[in-house]
Amino acid sequence: MLKSYLPALVFVLLGLGIGTAFTLANDLLGPKRSREVKTEPYESGLPSEVKKSFRFGISFYLIAMLFILFDIEVVFLYPVALQLEAFGWFALGETVVFVALLLVAFVFVWRRGALEWK
Repeated sequence: MLKSYLPALVFVLLGLGIGTAFTLANDLLGPKRSREVKTEPYESGLPSEVKKSFRFGISFYLIAMLFILFDIEVVFLYPVALQLEAFGWFALGETVVFVALLLVAFVFVWRRGALEWK
């Protein structure tokens, strides 16, 4: 039993050892200069203009949650698509029902105006 876990344990220990070695080497050998520019937020090649007191609107979070929800639901279709022949016609019918429910939910959210950026 333990022999089957030995390669995984060696791999984890090797990864931790190399990661620790590189981190220590960076701390010991790396440059120690710190400038204010390095501590500022930086995204997409442009300095951030957003102040620390900036707050996102509720529509941002609503759209983000809806994206995650629909994205995760679509991921459930992948295993069925890979093994559809093995599952048979029943799985195809269930997949069609699932996609129809997703479509109904999407239309409901769309009609309620949840996808409008305000």
